[in-house]
Amino acid sequence: MRAAKLSIQRETISLGGRMIPLVVRRNRQARRVVLRIDIEAGGIALTLPGRTALAEGLALAHERADWVLRCLDKLPAHVPFADGVTLPVLGQDTTIRHAPQTRHGVQRIGAELFVSGSLEHLPRRVADWLKREAKREIATRAQPMAERIERTIAALAVRDTRSRWGSCTPDGKLSFCWRLILTPEWVLDYVVAHEVAHLAHLNHGPKFWTTVKSLGVKPDQARAWLNVHAERLQRIG
Repeated sequence: MRAAKLSIQRETISLGGRMIPLVVRRNRQARRVVLRIDIEAGGIALTLPGRTALAEGLALAHERADWVLRCLDKLPAHVPFADGVTLPVLGQDTTIRHAPQTRHGVQRIGAELFVSGSLEHLPRRVADWLKREAKREIATRAQPMAERIERTIAALAVRDTRSRWGSCTPDGKLSFCWRLILTPEWVLDYVVAHEVAHLAHLNHGPKFWTTVKSLGVKPDQARAWLNVHAERLQRIG
């Protein structure tokens, strides 16, 4: 099956007197206009079938303006990567400190994250560091877990995903959302165990869950934590 061809454009839309970020995606395989809240951007996203006029999607957004504004008002505050901002790195509050005089790039010392270079590059450097840390922390957990269930990891990657925390392909490639580095360690352990267990069972049947629990994690508690904090995590960075 061919992948759906997408085109993306970013704009703004005025709803209720407020300028709202708008992402428009055209998908040739879509059959109807879809409106959803873009949690990360604090705006809305429209998916349009290939030949549908943008005006039709904008009309839907205006029609549902009250719902959109209510949802946006409920979103957690945006947390930027900026000097003085505190991030929950593996459950430990870590404060970003701009340190232009140092030459270490990004260095975590205790509860502080020191970032060298000019201030304008700080957000990118923090994001890059978090992604590297996420991959390192996940890899150190995934490999021993895979060995315990006698399976092999073909590849491991971290990405900026919104709809899932992790995935496993039939050929053994694991992928994780980098924002997991912002969760407590026991939550990260569960997500890693979940995807590693898929190396043995590409389903969510009883044998799969038995394998997950054999890896010493807390599935119910971790899933509950993610359900509560998912929107907050998407608003960081």
